[in-house]
Amino acid sequence: MKKILSGLFAAALGCLTVPAFAAGDAVKLPSYDWSFEGVFGTYDKASMQRGLQVYKEVCSGCHSLDLVAFRNLLDLGYNADEVKAFAADYTVEDGPNDEGEMFERNGIAADYFPAPFPNEQAAAAANGGKAPPDLSLMAKARVGGPSFVRALIGSDGYVDAPEGFETGDLSYNKYFPGHLIAMAPPLSEDAVEYSDGTPATVEQMAADVSHFLMWAAEPKLEERKSTGIKVMIFLIIFTLVMYAAKRKVFAQVH
Repeated sequence: MKKILSGLFAAALGCLTVPAFAAGDAVKLPSYDWSFEGVFGTYDKASMQRGLQVYKEVCSGCHSLDLVAFRNLLDLGYNADEVKAFAADYTVEDGPNDEGEMFERNGIAADYFPAPFPNEQAAAAANGGKAPPDLSLMAKARVGGPSFVRALIGSDGYVDAPEGFETGDLSYNKYFPGHLIAMAPPLSEDAVEYSDGTPATVEQMAADVSHFLMWAAEPKLEERKSTGIKVMIFLIIFTLVMYAAKRKVFAQVH
């Protein structure tokens, strides 16, 4: 019976696991402990809030977060007033007005994170011909998920290239496919000052922003897990009831 139940849970919730790196010449990713892993895993709101700070102060200068609205930050543990204040720090283009012209205003909770560049061409022109990718789904788009993001930007990702390996104007990264990446090391010690007093080491910032990006890519993860567990409990109870009913019916037949 235990094996059957384990199989049912694995089948229903197997998609929650983070995929492993593909076979081949890719470097194996480090193993990280994530609070959201497993059937009963949940997001760490403190880590996500720190990750949001890293995104805002470090990543948002180049990378957009197009699919995340300010109101979604309520999921991180902020209240409505805090979300409104956070949104108001941003300038958002709106319009057209009565004269048919676009105008700028302070952000509101219903707005989405504004992109750092007006269009993809401008983003590419400012970054050596290649527009930085949007980060909304990055933690699910890459093989390895948030572990890949964390390893990529962590202290162990950007290392010296092997002897004879030409990098040109690019950077060498141990975990990036092909090892050549246009992005310079984005994190440095104490690049941000965490409001909760947590030491802002490169590894801590990499972990926090990866955690935040996992939530951005899959904001309904906790709800989905909760629903899946309830469904499985219902099915288990239903199966036991039907089994008992079958035994009773066949006992009367015999």
